[in-house]
Amino acid sequence: MVEVQNAIYRAGGRASPVDDALVRERYLDGAYRVACTVADQEGRVLGFQSLKRSWPDNPYDVPEGWGIIGTHIHPSAGRRGIGRRLFAISLSAAKAAGLRHIDASIAADNGPALAYYAAMGFTPYRQGDDVIPHRFDL
Repeated sequence: MVEVQNAIYRAGGRASPVDDALVRERYLDGAYRVACTVADQEGRVLGFQSLKRSWPDNPYDVPEGWGIIGTHIHPSAGRRGIGRRLFAISLSAAKAAGLRHIDASIAADNGPALAYYAAMGFTPYRQGDDVIPHRFDL
């Protein structure tokens, strides 16, 4: 998962690299985690998707009780349907957790992510500065 994030960084899709501790804290640990699904091929992580329940004063300004989703695909593994398969699992987890809405806060200049979330059925629901918050209603 660290390598996926750092490959995205090297490709210009992240502001900074990550380490094991940050990935563990952000995606695997924590009281608000609903699911974190990893796609791999022969032991190599190709991507992952994290789903959390929003928390008070979260940095995305997402209402409490909504889901917050993040999708991270290794640049060499894009356009293979990995994101679609990950979202099917996250959607099932969201329903099981009783979530009614999922937020994907997407950088306004991240064309691939905007296209991906639109293809999954997310729609913009409010204006942000450099981020366009999208929602999916369950």
